[in-house]
Amino acid sequence: MARRTRPKEPLDVALRFLSYRPRSEAEVRRRLIKDFPTPLVEETIVQLKAKSLLDDAAFARFWRDNREQHRPRSKAIIRQELFQKGINRNVADEALEGLDEEASAIRAGRKLLRRLRGVDSESFRSKMGSHLGRRGFSYSVTVRATEALWQELADPVDGNVDGNA
Repeated sequence: MARRTRPKEPLDVALRFLSYRPRSEAEVRRRLIKDFPTPLVEETIVQLKAKSLLDDAAFARFWRDNREQHRPRSKAIIRQELFQKGINRNVADEALEGLDEEASAIRAGRKLLRRLRGVDSESFRSKMGSHLGRRGFSYSVTVRATEALWQELADPVDGNVDGNA
């Protein structure tokens, strides 16, 4: 017995795509254009915006907050990610306003901190510097964050390595 499937509508596809996580308008457009003609895609985008299900500014804030909380990166890296997701410069800059890169670098470094217990100062600085550099932090931010993390490692009671930072 053949299973009947209803023909997919662009709105259904878009809603399913949005159900996993917020998306930018460009992401939704790229997804829909694979299966539907441009006029239907544009009509669907208008419907989603009217229902407040598609908002690039809200998406950019979501992306920044998610990065800060789970996978801290530099402002430059997050901006680049937003550009790749189709967010324009003004919206990206607004979303990144007030981002404290040094605090983000320290959060990113804390994920490595426990593995670096017992290493000498030179090895610590080298490994932490490389770790933070790969996440896009500038040299000056990396140096300040590495020093703060070294102090936390040296004084875990006051530095909150094992505590609630």
